[in-house]
Amino acid sequence: MVYEYYSQGSLCALLHGNRGEGQVPLDWDTRMRIAIGAARGIARIHLGNNGKLVHGNIKSSNILNSQNYGCMSDLGLAPVMSALALPISRAAGYRAPEVTDTRKAGQPSDVFSFGVVLLELLTGKSPVYSVNGDEMVHLVRWVHSVVHEEWTAEVFDMELMRYPSIEEELVEMLQIAMSCVVREPDQRPKMSDAMKMIENVLLDESDSRPSSGNKLPGVKSELSFG
Repeated sequence: MVYEYYSQGSLCALLHGNRGEGQVPLDWDTRMRIAIGAARGIARIHLGNNGKLVHGNIKSSNILNSQNYGCMSDLGLAPVMSALALPISRAAGYRAPEVTDTRKAGQPSDVFSFGVVLLELLTGKSPVYSVNGDEMVHLVRWVHSVVHEEWTAEVFDMELMRYPSIEEELVEMLQIAMSCVVREPDQRPKMSDAMKMIENVLLDESDSRPSSGNKLPGVKSELSFG
C-alpha cells in the first residue's frame, strides 16, 4: 500500500502531524526552504522530454524534507495510480479542474497542485478537511472565499503569527499561490516563473528581517540545480 504511506520526513507529516506537547511546528524559514526546493525540483522536471515531462502527482506527502529543503518524490507514478483507479479522496484537493474533468495531467495541472502545497504551507490546513467532523471543505475554495471577503489575515497559520516581521512575505507568497490555482490552465504561471517569483521573495526579504530559524537558502536568478 505504497500510496497510503507517509514518510515521517514528508511535508505532510511535518505540517499536519501531531502538534501536541513536545512537537515543534515548522517555522517560516523552513517552510520557505521546502517551497523553493520543491519549486526548483518541479521546474527541473518540466524541462525533461523536451519540455513536456509532467510529474502528475504533486502533493505534500510526495515532498520530502531533505536537509531542510523540499525534495520531490514519486515521479512517474501518476500513470500507474490512474490505471489502478485508486481512491481519489486524498488527492482531490490537489487536482486541477481540468484533471477532474479529463483525468489527464499536464504541466499547468502540476502548477495548480504546487499552488495547493503553497496554500498548505501558508494556512497549515490540509487540502481537504472536515469542519465539525462533518462538512468537507476544499482549501482552495476556502482561501478564495476568505480573500474575497478581505479577511486575508484569517488565512494564515496561527503558528506563523509568532513572526511579525514576515507579514509582507506571507502576502507575497499568498499572491503566488493564488496565481497558481486559478481555474484556467493558460492563466497560471509556468513552473519556472513561479520558482523565480518565490526566489524574488527570498531575495527581497532575506536581508531585511531577523531570521526565524537558520539562514535562508541562496537565491539563484537562473534555472540552475548544480
